[in-house]
Amino acid sequence: MNEKSVILIGMPGAGKSTTGVLLAKRLAKGFIDTDLLIQQRVDMTLQDYLDRNGYIALRRLEEEVLLSEGLENAIVATGGSVVYSEAAMNRLAGLGPRVWLKIALSSMKERITNQATRGLASQPGATLDTIFAERSSLYERYADITVAADSGSAEKVVQDIVEHLIQIDDFGTGH
Repeated sequence: MNEKSVILIGMPGAGKSTTGVLLAKRLAKGFIDTDLLIQQRVDMTLQDYLDRNGYIALRRLEEEVLLSEGLENAIVATGGSVVYSEAAMNRLAGLGPRVWLKIALSSMKERITNQATRGLASQPGATLDTIFAERSSLYERYADITVAADSGSAEKVVQDIVEHLIQIDDFGTGH
């Protein structure tokens, strides 16, 4: 089986962690949630870190973690703000395909009911509309594969990803 990673990118609430766990099982790979790596490194929640240090510091920390951690041969669920770091996105591109779990703004609003405590690395006072508008073009720019993540179950999203991966010549899915 292929040693490449699969990198999941997308808006907060796109289902990167949920999809990542299922995809890892399907492809017999490890699962890494970079938000959890960040929390472990600083021994606090993303929101606590954000409250104490600000969104720029959180983005810098996210970049530092992504550039220093072993992320090989795994399904990697990234934080929604990863696309602000060109260095991190370039490293991730070297690990494997970057899959954008694309959702509509309306889906994001339905799924994100805890914006004030979720630890979103965005400017103070930024709305979900603002975050969506700001990040959409970045996800589009960096995505190697785009999958609609709000048009079915998590299992359907995983199946769609696997079908795209099969089309990549050097990516064996093991199934």
